[in-house]
Amino acid sequence: MRFVFFHLMPYPYLPDDFDENHRSPSLTFPSKYFDPRLGRELYHRYLDELEYAETLGFDGIAVNEHHQTAYGLMPSPNLMAAALSRRTERAQIMVLGNAIGIRGNPLRVAEEIAMLDHLTNGRIVSGFVRGIGWEYFGHSVNPTRSRSRFNEAHDLIIKAWTSDDVFQWYGDNYEYRYVNLWPKPLQRPHPPIYIPGAGSTETMKFVAEHGYTYMSVYAPSRVVKMWFDGYRAAAEEAGVTPDPEKIGFSLPVYVAETDEQAHREAKQYLEWLFLKGLKQGTEIVSPPGYMSQGSMRGILKAGLKPFAELSYEELLAQGYAVVGSPRTVTERFGELHEQLGFGQLIALMSIGNAPHEHTKRSMELFASEVMPALRPLGVASTAGAAS
Repeated sequence: MRFVFFHLMPYPYLPDDFDENHRSPSLTFPSKYFDPRLGRELYHRYLDELEYAETLGFDGIAVNEHHQTAYGLMPSPNLMAAALSRRTERAQIMVLGNAIGIRGNPLRVAEEIAMLDHLTNGRIVSGFVRGIGWEYFGHSVNPTRSRSRFNEAHDLIIKAWTSDDVFQWYGDNYEYRYVNLWPKPLQRPHPPIYIPGAGSTETMKFVAEHGYTYMSVYAPSRVVKMWFDGYRAAAEEAGVTPDPEKIGFSLPVYVAETDEQAHREAKQYLEWLFLKGLKQGTEIVSPPGYMSQGSMRGILKAGLKPFAELSYEELLAQGYAVVGSPRTVTERFGELHEQLGFGQLIALMSIGNAPHEHTKRSMELFASEVMPALRPLGVASTAGAAS
């Protein structure tokens, strides 16, 4: 089993009247509520936590991209990866990922990841995401073209990384008279690629056919099982048996000395994350045309409740998060591994408005007591999880 420490870099200082006066912390939430002095402190604190994860033995430290939102202060994850590149030595630095579907210049992504590959001595992991529906609104990009833009940007980046000759690119979404990447990536043929999936059958098929790593987003474990089984089925159809390490399970994790203490502390942090930070209007998360009809039917069939309507007890019972003592957390992940068959655990451990001291203690308990117990998992066959 591989372990990744994932960070959203939230801005936890929402106004006291947020619940009554604001529908979401994203897109339309005024930036007047951002205090630059607090922001400076947060960036340095969050980088410290990512670096500390390496010293604790995490295999990867991960950042991602979001725009115009208080729940993720990383409009440019590559900048965070660059800051970490000379301050760490062993762990993979994972950009999970660049939202290439909303980028006007995906060739810039190819250049920056290639540079990061050298700065990290070949430790960079490149994730690609389509981006959220409201991010297309914010960038004035037609969401009905999100899949086409994503696929073309991906193909362009891969060809730029691997081609030894200068070439032209004239596609439906991007045009370049000259593509001649300097520098080329250090890893050959290119850095490992991860792609998150939220039930889209197109994404499952795309990831399986390319042999990339498929990772979940936050959802009930029964739904994540459907996604992972769908990915495994797509891989088998493509003639590939995916290694468990190619399946990444992503969710918030909080550990304290006792179950009672863990729940007492984690309740407010998880409620901030799901009821405030991830609170979104459905009309901007999935605007018309953003998802295919088949994928939309799958989501509706799953019967998911909006994050803001979930209680703390429901979040835990349905598998949106894992909270407890080291023993309880270890046992819970053993159950989830048997059910889902993942080989990577991508843990969000700096949760919502959790203070730095609580985050560090949770990380330390997880690394010292949970990781050693779970490390042997992930090498077994996933046949049981797929059945």
